[in-house]
Amino acid sequence: MVALLDDKTRALVTACVPALEAHGVDITSEMYKRLLADPAISALFNTSHQKNGTQPTALALAVLAYARNINSLDKLGTMVERIAEKHVGLNILPEHYPHVGRALLGAIAHVLGDAATPEIMDAWAKAYGFLADVLINRESQIYEAHEAAPGGWAGWRSFTIRARTQESETVTSFDLVPTDGKPVMAHVPGQYLSFNITVPGHGSQRRNYSISSAPNGHSYRISVRRADGGVVSPWLHDSAQVGTELLVSAPAGSFTLPTPQPASVVLLSAGVGLTPFIAMLDACASNAGAPLHFIHGTHNPQTEAFGPLVRDLAAKGRVKADIFYTGIPADAAASHSAPGTTAHTGHITPEWLRANTAVGALYYICGPDAFMQEMITGLRAAGVPEDRLRHEVFGPATTLEDALHAA
Repeated sequence: MVALLDDKTRALVTACVPALEAHGVDITSEMYKRLLADPAISALFNTSHQKNGTQPTALALAVLAYARNINSLDKLGTMVERIAEKHVGLNILPEHYPHVGRALLGAIAHVLGDAATPEIMDAWAKAYGFLADVLINRESQIYEAHEAAPGGWAGWRSFTIRARTQESETVTSFDLVPTDGKPVMAHVPGQYLSFNITVPGHGSQRRNYSISSAPNGHSYRISVRRADGGVVSPWLHDSAQVGTELLVSAPAGSFTLPTPQPASVVLLSAGVGLTPFIAMLDACASNAGAPLHFIHGTHNPQTEAFGPLVRDLAAKGRVKADIFYTGIPADAAASHSAPGTTAHTGHITPEWLRANTAVGALYYICGPDAFMQEMITGLRAAGVPEDRLRHEVFGPATTLEDALHAA
């Protein structure tokens, strides 16, 4: 049982909200500078997110969300679960937390200077300790569940690439089987795998990739877009061949469909954001639930991944599909329609969604940040309540909304 914070501590943390709004990224950037000076700790982080500044921003948003809601911690449930799932995927352990605490408190003192009074620093030490205990407890539960599950494991496990499939001109799928030949735990469609990949010249890299296949007890599939200027995705596309071994942690994540499945579910994606939905579509082929409404935006047929799978499921009545091509004219788009699948030209818009999706639908949204924000804002404006909007970000949160509510 984690001891609750006292009133004085919560009041002092709340009083720091304006300082966090003004200097949050400065504090977290300084914190990461301190953390990354330790090679054993720096190996736990995605270096690309450090270089482009998204990780310090994401942490600053999380700290701000914590401070703003420290008197109503129930509002942080989704954020805590997302962080815990990510930490388990990256094999963060209780012994790592003191390193983070020292770096965070040191950064607060460094950035705020004289404003970081002993009283303020004591409050933040208590607030960090409380949150660390909450996360450690939840992560312990997830680790134990993974180990206890049939085919489950904790820590890194070696998987071998069994097959590669070119899904589009930018996306390649990798079928992964455990190197030890034993079963794998059943994931929930929508979850992801975390990888510890050593890239020549770049050292150990941590990445998360959504599982793009239904559970089968013996393998997983991930589908990776080649990112221009990236480190890991080009290496996977160019160097990871059949027989290559990769270190993988157990499936994690909460961007999953509820049970029982509601009568109307809309899966709304753009680009490689479709990957968690492909697992859901693949799984729905063998159940008797209501058809899913899959709405996807891509540039042209050459960039459309998993088109044959979607059209096959749509033809069988398991999916209703709408595909939007942003880079081809209307007559060319129409030629890609098929039974159960309607092809469109142009971008998906909130106005189109309001007119063409079921009243009371549950929306799952995944894709580039700008796409997700446009869809969420438009659906909210149309009166869709918050509890019917779910979204996932592939990388660090970039808005306070993402920090609080993204799965």
